[in-house]
Amino acid sequence: MEILPKKYKSKLSFFETEEAIKLVKDTFQKKLAKKLSLHRVTAPKFLMVGKGLQDDLAGTQVPVDFRVKFSKTPVEVVHSLAKWKRHALGRYGFKQGTGLYTDMDAIRKDEDISPIHSIYVDQWDWERVISKEERTIPFLKKVVKKIYAAILETEKVVETKYPALKSKLPKAIKFLHAQELEDLYPKLSMKERERSIAKKHGAVFLMGIGHPLKSGEAHDVRAADYDDWSTETSSGKKGLNGDILVWDLVREDVLELSSMGIRVAAESLEIQLKHMGLEERKGLAFHKAILEEKLPLTIGGGIGQSRLCMVVLQKAHVGEVQASIWPEEVEEEFAKRKVVLL
Repeated sequence: MEILPKKYKSKLSFFETEEAIKLVKDTFQKKLAKKLSLHRVTAPKFLMVGKGLQDDLAGTQVPVDFRVKFSKTPVEVVHSLAKWKRHALGRYGFKQGTGLYTDMDAIRKDEDISPIHSIYVDQWDWERVISKEERTIPFLKKVVKKIYAAILETEKVVETKYPALKSKLPKAIKFLHAQELEDLYPKLSMKERERSIAKKHGAVFLMGIGHPLKSGEAHDVRAADYDDWSTETSSGKKGLNGDILVWDLVREDVLELSSMGIRVAAESLEIQLKHMGLEERKGLAFHKAILEEKLPLTIGGGIGQSRLCMVVLQKAHVGEVQASIWPEEVEEEFAKRKVVLL
């Protein structure tokens, strides 16, 4: 895989980049909070094992764990806060129409390193209380449009301060279901489909991720116990979740900025746990609370901080906007090309 595109040069110096990273993060989180009525909260960096609050990313990665002196129970560094957030909304008594957002920092030691993947993950995790009547595709789309508007407004603020960074994102986001995408490109792989549709429209919200399509394969794997990917919508398609995808003009490739959705209710949790052979989880505290309808109905997601910085600051590699560790060949390529690796 190409580490940096040929002839690539950063449009910002090191000092401008560091200032611009802060500008992107400060601007976007304020706009997101205002548009979705979110309160900033403090969140854990690690969780005790056995409560059901840890997000196992559909079982694809092993968390970093450690022991503490005061407990025999292992502690795991969070992979995301998808379940913790919903638990927190109930615990702190958030009202319908309001929610929370927080900084989520994770270590994903099993991540395959690439220009858009690091073992360090930084994102805004957010969650909002909704009503039963809002568990619909129209409401999901309404929330996505607000998030995308916050992205566009952030891009404009950055362009005002750094004129070299001309706005590139389209003014509207395209909505498409994973089944429609499979119908459009039946012979392409999942990633090739995403690449094709993002290149065509510039920004896409791809819905219905996790449930098997007509081909028998899901567009991508989703955990059984947070996003609702099994509920049938008014259009007859399944899934109340999706990903925000944009076309990255610097890398000339698709880039996922956010994974989000309306969360499972009791019925959909039952269905999804059974589908994935995880029915034993029904005994965990978090899952029991959903099944017994003791937790609020919610919508939520994660938005990549470094990835948003990549798009808005027109960077070619995530190592330009976050400090992590990299293989020697990455460090050598950056040094040879005179591009700053943070």
